[in-house]
Amino acid sequence: MIENIIMIIIGLILIYLGIFKEYEPLLLIPIGFGAILVNIPMSNIADIGGFLYYIHKYLLETGIIPILIFIGIGAMTDFGPLISNPKSFLLGGAAQLGIFISMILATLIGFNIKEAGAIGIIGSADGPTTIYTASKLAPHLLGPVAVAAYSYMALVPLIQPPIIKLLTTKKERLVKMPPITREVSKNEKIIFPIIITILSGIIVPSAVPLVGALMFGNLIRESGVTERLSRAAQNELIDVSTILLGLGVGSTMRAESFLNLNTIMIISIGAFAFTTATMGGVLMGKIFYILTKGKFNPIIGAAGVSAVPMSARVVQKIASKEDPENFLLMYAMGPNVAGIIGSAIVAGIIISMT
Repeated sequence: MIENIIMIIIGLILIYLGIFKEYEPLLLIPIGFGAILVNIPMSNIADIGGFLYYIHKYLLETGIIPILIFIGIGAMTDFGPLISNPKSFLLGGAAQLGIFISMILATLIGFNIKEAGAIGIIGSADGPTTIYTASKLAPHLLGPVAVAAYSYMALVPLIQPPIIKLLTTKKERLVKMPPITREVSKNEKIIFPIIITILSGIIVPSAVPLVGALMFGNLIRESGVTERLSRAAQNELIDVSTILLGLGVGSTMRAESFLNLNTIMIISIGAFAFTTATMGGVLMGKIFYILTKGKFNPIIGAAGVSAVPMSARVVQKIASKEDPENFLLMYAMGPNVAGIIGSAIVAGIIISMT
C-alpha cells in the first residue's frame, strides 16, 4: 500500500512537471495519469480485462504505437536542412556514441545484452525509438526506460548547455556560419525518403519498421498530392497515438515492478547515455572546427541528439547569448533530423545484434 502511494505521488510529480513546468506535457501528463490509475489498489485496470492491459499488450509490446508516431514525426519533419548540408549525417551519427558506451556500462553492472540495449537506446533522446527497442528486447523494463527517456528529453534545455560550455571555448562558440543559400528542390525532397528507406533496409533490415514509417510520413508530406494524409498524420494520428503511448507507459509503472534497484540504475545509466551522446556530437563538431580551420561552430554538434527541435533550439540559444547576431538554427536542424534517422538505424542494429 505504501509503495502504491509513492507511485501515485510520482505520477502527480510527472503531471506537475507537464502542466506547470511545461516539460513534455503531451507525454508526461498521460504517463503520470496512467501511473496513478495503475496504482489504485484493486482497480485491476492493467490486468486482463482492463483497458490499460490491452493498450500495453497489443499496442506497446508489439511496437505499433511507436511506428504510428514515427509516421507522424516524418510528416512533420523538413529534411531540407539535412539534404542541403549532408555532412550533418556525421554529426547525427556521432551523437549515437552514448548509446554504445552506455550499453557496455549496463552489461558491466549486471544487465544482460538485451536489457543493456534497451537501456542504452535512452541515449538516442528519441522516445518512440526507445520504447520500440525496449518492447522488442526487454519489455519488463519498458516503464523505467520510457520514463527515463522522456524525462531527459524534457530536460534538454537544462542538461545540454553545461555540457556544451564544458567542451567548447568562447572563441569556438562565437564562430559565425554563412547563411545556407542552397535551395533544396521538390524532387530532391521526394527522392530522399525513398532512397533512405531502401539503403537502410539493405544495410540494416531490422531498422525498416522505424525508418520506413518515418520516411513514409515524410513522403506524404513532400509529395504535394496527399495533403489530407499528411495533415491527418501530423494531427489526429500522432495525437491519438501519443495519448495511448503515454497511458500505456504509465500502465507499466506498477509499484511492485518499478520501485527497485534496477529502476535507479536505469535512470542513472540513462543520464550517462544522454550526456555522452551530447558529448559525442560536440566532439565531432570540434573535429569539423579543426578541419575547417576555425570556420565551423562546434556547438552545432550538440543538435545531433534527436530531441527535435529542442536540441537545435538549445544550440541557437547558446549562440545568441554569445552573440545576438549569430544564427545557427538552420545549421543545427541538419544534425537534429539526422539524429532521428541515426537513432532508428542504431535501434535496428541493436535489435539484430542481440
